[in-house]
Amino acid sequence: MNLEELNRLFQRDLDKLKQEIELYSEESDLWVVKEGISNSAGNLALHLVGNLKFFIGHDLGGVVYHRNREREFGAKGEPREGLLTEILEVKEILEKALLNLHPKRLDDMSLHAFFGHPMTIGFFLIHLYGHFNYHLGQINYHRRLVSGS
Repeated sequence: MNLEELNRLFQRDLDKLKQEIELYSEESDLWVVKEGISNSAGNLALHLVGNLKFFIGHDLGGVVYHRNREREFGAKGEPREGLLTEILEVKEILEKALLNLHPKRLDDMSLHAFFGHPMTIGFFLIHLYGHFNYHLGQINYHRRLVSGS
């Protein structure tokens, strides 16, 4: 795995997240939860930011961060500008953490074992990228569903 390439992918898709949040014509629509959908786009964006700040920024980059999953899924009506600021902040955190990570560390064991077995840092980074894009797709769908376009 090439950490520079992985960083480019995360940066590209964080830009896409920013674009999705900006495309909501009504700021309040970011927080709408329609029937059959569990989370609003605002909550998913907070979740993605919190997830990356913790698992990459904190664990791998040494950034002091205390995750607040209750806020990620419970916040309602926070300003769009705040979400955009958090996205820009996580872009910087990820770039520093990934580009300063020694490639040999990719084979080290991750601090986390979510799937019932230990995993390497490299495996976990790929998982985090997939997780990010899963929720990014949900945000895109949410925006089109709520706005009708």
